[in-house]
Amino acid sequence: MIPRIRTIPIFLVLALVLPVLARPGGTVPKGTTIHVVIDQSISSKDAKVGQKVTGTVSQNVTSGGRVVIPKGSVAKLSVSSVQASGRLSTPAKLWLRLRTITVNGKTYTFATSAAGHTMGSKAKRDTAFIGGGAAGGAIIGALAGGGKGAAIGAAAGAGAGTAGAAATGKKDVEFPVETRLVFTTETAVAIN
Repeated sequence: MIPRIRTIPIFLVLALVLPVLARPGGTVPKGTTIHVVIDQSISSKDAKVGQKVTGTVSQNVTSGGRVVIPKGSVAKLSVSSVQASGRLSTPAKLWLRLRTITVNGKTYTFATSAAGHTMGSKAKRDTAFIGGGAAGGAIIGALAGGGKGAAIGAAAGAGAGTAGAAATGKKDVEFPVETRLVFTTETAVAIN
């Protein structure tokens, strides 16, 4: 009987102490990476600087071997830089910053690097499109009307190539639901 009586207080102590030890807490050091999955889609076509985006922390954030931000914590982000695709040479871009994370009902503010994407320059592709149109127009014009026809055909072809580049060149940055982004903290944050 005596061993049973001694084990009951031990179980009670463990039942009270373990939840306190298991709770997140500590400091998220500067330079820590935080992985977030966004909960909504967003596009450079219609996003605005400052627009709010919701997400979820997708991996435990640890410090000193201890979880300070558990996977599944709610994250709030905002659009820090955006530009819709231009018709000829303006590449689209969309960049977000992590602003806050809620841990155990308490919200913490973060300063982080931006995460996102800028499309590559379309200038070379558009130049080829326009130049190809001019060359094609010149050949057709030369066949139809000689030297004068070649000049007219080249001008018409360049115009058609420019219109084609403008019509086909718009490529916006799009992040669908469940896009994974990685942010790096720029300051330390204490989590209680």
